[in-house]
Amino acid sequence: MPLFWKAHTSDVTDFIAELRKRDPQLEQRQREGRGLLWDRQIDRVSESEFKDAKVAQQPYVYQTKSD
Repeated sequence: MPLFWKAHTSDVTDFIAELRKRDPQLEQRQREGRGLLWDRQIDRVSESEFKDAKVAQQPYVYQTKSD
């Protein structure tokens, strides 16, 4: 192995590094976007009400009821 050997990086890694270099605020905007959809407090009362109100599905959904 020569002294000037450089570790290999994939094209995707190079692309992401270049993207981060061009847009330093990218990671902050990604975290804000994630906060909109995923990082939320769960309302336990509403969650339990939704679960209680759920209607059980019949075993074979395309079967007509014969009662």
